[in-house]
Amino acid sequence: MSEAQAPSPGERYAVFGNPVKQSKSPAIHRMFAEQCEQVMQYRAVRVELDDFERAAGAFFDSGGAGLNVTVPFKHDAFHFADQLSDRARRAGAVNTLSRRADGAIIGDNTDGVGLVCDMIANLGWTLRDRRVLILGAGGAVHGVMEPLLLERPQALLVVNRTAEKAAALAQQFADLLPGALHGGGLDALADQQFDVIINATSAGLSGEMPSLPSSLLTERSCCYDLVYGPEPTAFMRWSAHHAAWAVSDGLGMLVEQAAESFYLWRGLRPETRSVIHRVRSDMEHT
Repeated sequence: MSEAQAPSPGERYAVFGNPVKQSKSPAIHRMFAEQCEQVMQYRAVRVELDDFERAAGAFFDSGGAGLNVTVPFKHDAFHFADQLSDRARRAGAVNTLSRRADGAIIGDNTDGVGLVCDMIANLGWTLRDRRVLILGAGGAVHGVMEPLLLERPQALLVVNRTAEKAAALAQQFADLLPGALHGGGLDALADQQFDVIINATSAGLSGEMPSLPSSLLTERSCCYDLVYGPEPTAFMRWSAHHAAWAVSDGLGMLVEQAAESFYLWRGLRPETRSVIHRVRSDMEHT
């Protein structure tokens, strides 16, 4: 890119995280920019654990236009924002920050819409009137609960090793699915079956997973892991072994939440399927 074409400060974007070295976000947003003929710069920045507020402030003070925020800073971003979208306020976490023309920083959360879009538009799954199980009750789950519940599943159960954490999360969103949203420990899984199972446990990052009864699956169960990588995760292998009808990792969610961020920043909605395919191909050949 020549000097005349170099991005202005208002066209600078980044993802803040720790760790962030392996982030696919710069490649994804580069593809979006090429596709939509946008001039913008996007880079991955490793931020020290106690330095988010200073680093984000410096980025926006220097004219930066938008940030994606990943682990472990989504709660920091929530408190950093001047204003919050309804979905970010409900999630209690922010993964997208945008600088408005008047300088105000707007916090949003695109994780849930990314997950639902991948499941429904890309994978062809159905959530309406389905029995849904979520494994884990961490920050990622807070971000996806509202969009999942707005799809009107028949029932949703959140389970976590710490049962109280799952119960508190279910209570937080109980108004969106009265009487059919529950939380508890792994023992709550006894004698139950689910149409959609979502693994949101951090154990997936280390190749581990909770001990689950094989009876959870029906012949039409769909299993989704928020983690992604060049090889199937432990949860995906478990799902396939126990004859799940469909199995997916979270790469599509990553691309779809990025597309929603891109739309918030640039007012354009990129096509995502080709980007998912290219990122997947790059991972498999790296």
